[in-house]
Amino acid sequence: MSKKDHWFYTFIRHQIAGFIATLGDFVVFNLLTYAIGIYYLTSNIFAAITGAVVNFIISTYWAFPGSKNSLKNQILKYVIVSIGSLILNTFTLYILTDFFKLPPNVSKIITAIAIALTYNFLLMRYFVFKK
Repeated sequence: MSKKDHWFYTFIRHQIAGFIATLGDFVVFNLLTYAIGIYYLTSNIFAAITGAVVNFIISTYWAFPGSKNSLKNQILKYVIVSIGSLILNTFTLYILTDFFKLPPNVSKIITAIAIALTYNFLLMRYFVFKK
């Protein structure tokens, strides 16, 4: 197994790609929620779409290169995983903000970390960009 195929190396690349995508997500979320005044759950949807597009591009060409899935297949699988991620993110954001009374930014950080380390990595590695 080459270094590029090693699980930990792939995990680190996925986390870097996710961090960059999350920066885009957070910029859009904060702009829409705090600068424009859009409801935080609505902002989260637009922010998540932004992050998903950034993440797909980075993941396809850098984090998970050499997938045996065609680009069309990757896109389809990525959309399915992203919809699941959006649902998990929005639900967790809502629970932490409305029930635990955390500020939306804090809720979003906790949610992003938890879902990135579990759901997103596992499905990207073994479903979307499977080798």
